[in-house]
Amino acid sequence: MLRTDGSTAELSLRQIFVQAGEIRRLSGDLPTQDFPLMRLLLAIVHDAVDGPKDTEQWADLWEDEAPFASVEGYLDTHRERFDLLHPATPFFQTAGLRTSKGEVFSLNRIVADVPNGDAFFTMRFPGADRITFSEAARWTVHAHAYDTSGIKTGTVGDPRAKAGKAYPQGVGWAGSIGGVLAEGNTLRETLLLNLIAADADVVRTTGQDRPAWRREPSGPGAAADLARRPFGVRDLYTWQSRRLRLHFDEQGVYGVLLTYGDPLSVQDRQAQEPMTGWRRSPAQEKKLGRPLVYMPREHDPSRAAWRGLAALIAPRDQDTSARNEPANALRPGIVHWLAHLTTERFLPKDTMVRLRAYGAVYGTQQSVTEEITEDGVAVALALLHEADRRLGRCAIDAVADADGAVKALGNLAGDLARAAGTEGDTPRSTALDLGYAALDGLYRTWLASLADGDDPQQRRAEWQRTARGEVRALGRQLIAQAGQKAWAGRLVSGPKGEVWLCSDYAAQWFATWLNRALPLAAPPAEPAADAEASGPEHPKVPA
Repeated sequence: MLRTDGSTAELSLRQIFVQAGEIRRLSGDLPTQDFPLMRLLLAIVHDAVDGPKDTEQWADLWEDEAPFASVEGYLDTHRERFDLLHPATPFFQTAGLRTSKGEVFSLNRIVADVPNGDAFFTMRFPGADRITFSEAARWTVHAHAYDTSGIKTGTVGDPRAKAGKAYPQGVGWAGSIGGVLAEGNTLRETLLLNLIAADADVVRTTGQDRPAWRREPSGPGAAADLARRPFGVRDLYTWQSRRLRLHFDEQGVYGVLLTYGDPLSVQDRQAQEPMTGWRRSPAQEKKLGRPLVYMPREHDPSRAAWRGLAALIAPRDQDTSARNEPANALRPGIVHWLAHLTTERFLPKDTMVRLRAYGAVYGTQQSVTEEITEDGVAVALALLHEADRRLGRCAIDAVADADGAVKALGNLAGDLARAAGTEGDTPRSTALDLGYAALDGLYRTWLASLADGDDPQQRRAEWQRTARGEVRALGRQLIAQAGQKAWAGRLVSGPKGEVWLCSDYAAQWFATWLNRALPLAAPPAEPAADAEASGPEHPKVPA
């Protein structure tokens, strides 16, 4: 845990809830630990308060000085089910799980910071031989959420096992989505911001919704009632996607047995899973023979979170909404919940939250973890307001402005390379990376400054001026560094024949593209609307 004073601590479940107001945020061994651990804490609160049944009950908790007071008694009631070493009902494990040969395997199977095939890039080289009980508990939760697919060990009593092997059934549930959490100033705020009330029309739940520790302990093989589940967020947040058993002695945990548990299909879970965006999938519609199928929107580790802001905060596509068609994309339910809180005036519009994104990227048929991603953007709730979406649209349009400006920089780099006789996409790609890196902090600062009452057009013009100044400076650097060959130039093929491409010519087109991308910041002497008509003939239409 990271405390508000900057110190760190390792706390028990009971201590976490007592000290939630003094904790800044979770800080696990990897960022991908934080997401499932937060969902575990949320499942506890949902079950302890048996709700919230409506937003008024949520508001009472928000105003309460001790909103988690009921959790202490709840943890006492279910104490045995939270015991990692319990002989009959060990936490998130299957008692007696074994192979026909009684094998025990390395902890590398659940300790995700020892990646398969990359043992030289870990502080645990050559592997995780032994870990503490508290660390084992964290990695156990993480395994259910993010474990890889591939062939696993077959266990006694699992009808799916064949010849001692369990064949691929997909990654853990959190690994199949692009996780999104709302983060407040403290863990107390974060828990409450993500505690969705039943009346908000965000997630579907039933009276059978309960977390894993209030269900019968999992045995080998899949549960029998999967077709009707999950029954709600308590069920989903503690989904037992794996069967595992830790092996330990008095000094700690030294081995594990891990195999498949309860599978969960990813299609059309938007009414059950609030912590991911969704995209319409024509491929799945064709495959399943259904007219409308949504898939979780996964995070791209190569893109900063702010560049995907539209997928986070936009309620739906404007073009499909105008035609009364199903949306191509759906924002995360948790964002809809935050919008509900501010639209219905349970939280003021100037409340700041950080939308934090978590994800994993898998390779080789999802059998290895290639990358993990964690990022966040701070926004005022005014950007999510349902009745007035102008400020949110301004923020989204500003991302498009940044994309256009950076594209202009990339085109400049490509032209300078061609003028010097260098072909290939490397200079352009390098310039794109440089441009986005330069705008990253500037955009985040500008976004966090957007507030209720701001004039969207003025704020967007302010951003365009900021972006223009930064990208123009980068463009001047590229031109200065292009060298004598680019200054002299050469003949290249254009749409209307050969033209002389040199650094001066490339600079003219850079100015044209930049004015077109950032019209609110274009100087009067260079009107963006006339740029294409009055500008020079470009030797190649930009990609």
